[in-house]
Amino acid sequence: MRMASQSNSRDYKKVLESALFVSGRAMELEEMAKIAGIGSIGHAKKLLAELIKDYDTRDTALKISEIGGKYSLGVKNEYAEMVGSLAGAPEISKSSLRILAYVSKNEPVMQNSIVKAFGSSTYEHIKELQEKEFIRAMRAGRTKRIETTEKFREYFGLQ
Repeated sequence: MRMASQSNSRDYKKVLESALFVSGRAMELEEMAKIAGIGSIGHAKKLLAELIKDYDTRDTALKISEIGGKYSLGVKNEYAEMVGSLAGAPEISKSSLRILAYVSKNEPVMQNSIVKAFGSSTYEHIKELQEKEFIRAMRAGRTKRIETTEKFREYFGLQ
């Protein structure tokens, strides 16, 4: 009976690994557990921890990272520079990128300050940057306080 359990765990880990590979994006544990058919989030977390350890101990260029409570499959830092030109950049408009740079330099910054600096189209760009999880906005009175996220720091190598 124990062999079946070990085999099942291995299959679950393979499904978790496949989900990370195929999605090409950071995924929440709950989403991966659902895809793999794992009923317990605790069990899914344990299997994912084992999978992360497997990648850390194997001689491979890949790693599984946790960023802001989401997991992604990516390239280890020592190989990222060599192959980085092959990866597609996230589709961020030039205006949004300018706003992201402004937020990064001045964070935390109030949304009304950004609007004063860049104009009313800022709201669209802030929404885009939030959807791509590069910034977070927290209500602060009648405006919002904007700051960069862990995903931003990791993506741009600022850790």
